[in-house]
Parts: sequence; structure tokens; C-alpha cells
Amino acid sequence: MEIYDYCKSVNTELTMWKDRLFNVISKIDHLPTGDKQRMYEEVNGLHIIMSELEERIEKLRTECPTEWKPAEEETNVKLPDPSNKNKDTSGVHFDYDFGG
Repeated sequence: MEIYDYCKSVNTELTMWKDRLFNVISKIDHLPTGDKQRMYEEVNGLHIIMSELEERIEKLRTECPTEWKPAEEETNVKLPDPSNKNKDTSGVHFDYDFGG
């Protein structure tokens, strides 16, 4: 699995869990006040989990690469062709060219 696919899958899964958690919190918010007070600690825990999920999703979106093209282009630096360097030697003189 490529890193992009992995990041996309994790993002999708975390977003799905966040949506489910949001639905539970929404149902709790519609309960009468007395019922909500009895579940105060649990509801606070759910809000903390929701915040952590949002932070992780945002981190995935900013830190996971969206595509590999720029990194790939940087590694494909064109190197000079070494065979071209020695093709034209007409202007090069050696010590045996000078009658000595």
C-alpha cells in the first residue's frame, strides 16, 4: 500500500469515528438537563476524545504527502553525459605533440 493510500484510509477512518462520536454527543445534548448532569464526566470524556480526533485528522491532512511527484522530480536530477566529455579532443595537445 502506498503512503498516500494509507494516509487517505486513516483520514477516512478517523473522520468516520469523529462523525459517530458527534452523533452520540448530539443525542446526549438533546436529553433533559437532569439526565445530562448524571453523565457529566462521561460527556466531558467524549468531548476530549472528539478534540483529539480533530487534532489527529488535521495532523494527517498537513503532514501526509498529497502526491509523490515533486519528490520524484527532485531525485531525477539530470547528470552530464560522461561520454560527451571525451568526444571532441581536437583542441587538446599532449607533450609528445611538441617535438620533444
